Amino acid sequence: MTFPKTVVALMSAALFNAFVPAGAAQAQELTGTLAKIKRTGAITLGVRDGSIPFSYLDDQQQYQGYSIDLCMKVVSALQKQLGMGELKVTMNPVTSANRIPLMANGTIDLECGSTTNNLERQQQVAFAPTMFVIANRLLAKKSANIKTLADMKGKTLVATAGTSTLKQMTILNNEQNLGMTILVGKDHPESFLMVETGRAVAEANDDILLASQRANAKAPGDYEITSEALSVEPYGIMLRKDDAAFKKAVDEALIRFYKSREDMQRLYHKWFMSPIPPKGINLRFPMPPQLEAALAKPTDSGNPADYAAVPEAQKAATKKK
Repeated sequence: MTFPKTVVALMSAALFNAFVPAGAAQAQELTGTLAKIKRTGAITLGVRDGSIPFSYLDDQQQYQGYSIDLCMKVVSALQKQLGMGELKVTMNPVTSANRIPLMANGTIDLECGSTTNNLERQQQVAFAPTMFVIANRLLAKKSANIKTLADMKGKTLVATAGTSTLKQMTILNNEQNLGMTILVGKDHPESFLMVETGRAVAEANDDILLASQRANAKAPGDYEITSEALSVEPYGIMLRKDDAAFKKAVDEALIRFYKSREDMQRLYHKWFMSPIPPKGINLRFPMPPQLEAALAKPTDSGNPADYAAVPEAQKAATKKK
């Protein structure tokens, strides 16, 4: 499923009319974001231009990705719940730096990107149940021989503006007296470009985003990703804080989809184990055991400790698949 760069398709009335009796959308008065959607007949999704394969623009200037597909599952559920024959969906580009302010001020209703859910951010925004689990690692050219963060001592590192990784690297740089020069990329493509052009020796980012950058590089074989995991963190679809009714609706829609195991596996396979636009590259990124565990028991926890330790039985079950 793909979507144009600005305002996108109207959902079909026929899709839901068979399931929603007239006047049965709500048993009580709507509030918050649900009321806004019902009143305006529209919902705004915050999307990213270069977070492959989660949320990005392809060569036809169409927004697509794993996170956008999940958000559209939510949109469909909301339309059904609200008894709306038509719901306009607007795609609003956001960046790592402005996504939280744009959520807080009401510009976007759901953020469908690659956003880490952590306890600090939960002071400002809320998150739907975890949709992905990542490890922070480094990407560098093989010729640089970077195996661990310690190998970056005295060298130049890049991380993307507004990311938890940038903050983490700044802290580790000071704690470990690495003496790194840390550059800031405006977005993920610019961060990778700095490594590609030699302005930075390595990029710090989430492993799946690094895998995507390497796969889409001009010479993928020139790069390697460190095996050292600097942290393990969850991704979540972001929404406004203190809007219990809307969060309940979003959470229930996603949990239903997560529990439909075959559908969830099919969606994961589409974006992480199959050729994807625009270059038809297959990331070949099997589902991490931590994500398997999070989907089996959905949670919106922003505590990394809840994801770092996966029961041995879960690991064994994952290996057998």
